[in-house]
Amino acid sequence: MGTAREILRYKKERGGRIIEVAIWHLSNSLTGSFHPYKYRLFYGNSDGSCIVRYDNERGKGDHRHRADVEEPYIFSTLRKLIEYFEADTERM
Repeated sequence: MGTAREILRYKKERGGRIIEVAIWHLSNSLTGSFHPYKYRLFYGNSDGSCIVRYDNERGKGDHRHRADVEEPYIFSTLRKLIEYFEADTERM
């Protein structure tokens, strides 16, 4: 992963649910991603079960989880990533 600089991190509870966001700027892109960010945006229940999560893992690239379903996510900008995540948390 090279060097990583954390650029955003927060965790909060809302209505018995958890929102946790962590984003790093990397010196090199992860395998499978074509941008310099590593991220994990999680919205779920207090028991840790996922309602929606956006992340990018080495080799898997950018994707979104909705409960137990994983689907590709096309990353364009950090702003759009956060907008999509926030829209999903509002819908669910």
